[in-house]
Amino acid sequence: MIELEGVPELIDPVMVAAFEGWNDAGDAASGAVAHLDREWKGEVFAALDAEDYYDFQVNRPTVWLDNGVRKITWPTTRLSVVRIGGAKPRDLVLVRGIEPSMRWRSFCNEILGFAHELGVEMVVILGALLGDTPHTRPVPVSGVTSDADLARTMDLEETKYEGPTGIVGILQEACTHAGVPAVSLWAAVPHYVSQPPNPKATLALLNRLEDLIDIRIPLGELPEDARAWQLGVDQLAAEDSEVAEYVQTLEEARDTADLPEASGDAIAREFERYLRRRDPAAPSAEPGDGSYLRDTSSGLTRPPKRKPDPSGPGEEPPAPDEDDTPPEA
Repeated sequence: MIELEGVPELIDPVMVAAFEGWNDAGDAASGAVAHLDREWKGEVFAALDAEDYYDFQVNRPTVWLDNGVRKITWPTTRLSVVRIGGAKPRDLVLVRGIEPSMRWRSFCNEILGFAHELGVEMVVILGALLGDTPHTRPVPVSGVTSDADLARTMDLEETKYEGPTGIVGILQEACTHAGVPAVSLWAAVPHYVSQPPNPKATLALLNRLEDLIDIRIPLGELPEDARAWQLGVDQLAAEDSEVAEYVQTLEEARDTADLPEASGDAIAREFERYLRRRDPAAPSAEPGDGSYLRDTSSGLTRPPKRKPDPSGPGEEPPAPDEDDTPPEA
């Protein structure tokens, strides 16, 4: 039974979720939700029972000291809520956790139970995958949905993916069957520099989320972190001629594929987005009136000679071509 005594009535709520693990290359997706939670000072109001969904030999609990007292943090999924202030306030329900080890259907039903009780209007699930994309170019972010009407009205791709999937794909389908509008945003992370964190991919996901739900997100130091990350990878690649040559090959392929997109319409859309981010009349990225919940007491990899086939659901998905629909969608 879901009890939400500590949560007030929410305003036009959207649920934004991300899960560490198979769907989170470079920790880009979980990093995006963590950024939202940090910048808007989210307050946790619920946590799923770790015993129900996690294998503690796979995701081990951690022990820490609090003023000399030993405490344990269990791997789980937590929900928090943030209010976006301004002329047109709205609320975000943030779901951040680890891909569950078991009982995925029950896990999704529990998340949907919270969405129903909170009046969530749409669920946006963030993911990141390894791809044949150069670190020197803008991070590709694909928006996909299983809802044909939503794909048409929000200019998204209707997923046609078939194959192994993760919790992102399962939760999206659960939302669709429950009649809850759901969208997945996928960032492509360069497979030759997959070590987390990847602030550039996190920034790309947040920018796409801004456009999708028409909000302004305070980015803090993230743009500078993204620039520093790219400079660092530039330096590492320059020290290895094989990697540098491979990156150049990816750049040429990407630039060739992007040429048709350099149209007047595409440039106009990007300029409109630039203006929206700087329009003071747009929904504010500043927090609302602070706390409003009651106390609930609660490095580089050598370029591959060929693309390997996926060996199963426990492995990373294959690196997609630029035009491929992201896996797990």
